[in-house]
Amino acid sequence: MEMTLDRRWYSEQSTIGVLRAGEFQCFTLEDPVRHGRKIPGRTAIPAGRYKVAYTWSNRFRRMLPLLVDVPGFAGIRIHPGNTAADTSGCILVGRSRGPDWIGGSRAAYRDLEPLIMDSVPDCWIVIADHQEGPPG
Repeated sequence: MEMTLDRRWYSEQSTIGVLRAGEFQCFTLEDPVRHGRKIPGRTAIPAGRYKVAYTWSNRFRRMLPLLVDVPGFAGIRIHPGNTAADTSGCILVGRSRGPDWIGGSRAAYRDLEPLIMDSVPDCWIVIADHQEGPPG
């Protein structure tokens, strides 16, 4: 399976996108995109294509999707959360969106997790930067 994450709405606090696996799956929230300027724990990963594994997270004490070989980053996961305060470079998922937040995160993750689990070890995510305007 190849998922696509199209980053669409940018602010100084977050980056909100749309995640598809063929069809719309959910919204995403990441730290701000900083184009070449990394602030540890407060910067979105570079756009690109990444393999997705499903491994144990010591931080969350459970199995979670992990993006493999992200340049300059480690431990980048896909997990529930609502604002940039809930991520340290990771990709948060949700069913609704607003300026600098996503909602229905646990439900969105519950729907997405089996798709990822069923496609590992052949699961990929392609992240692309686009811009349509402010979130809302």
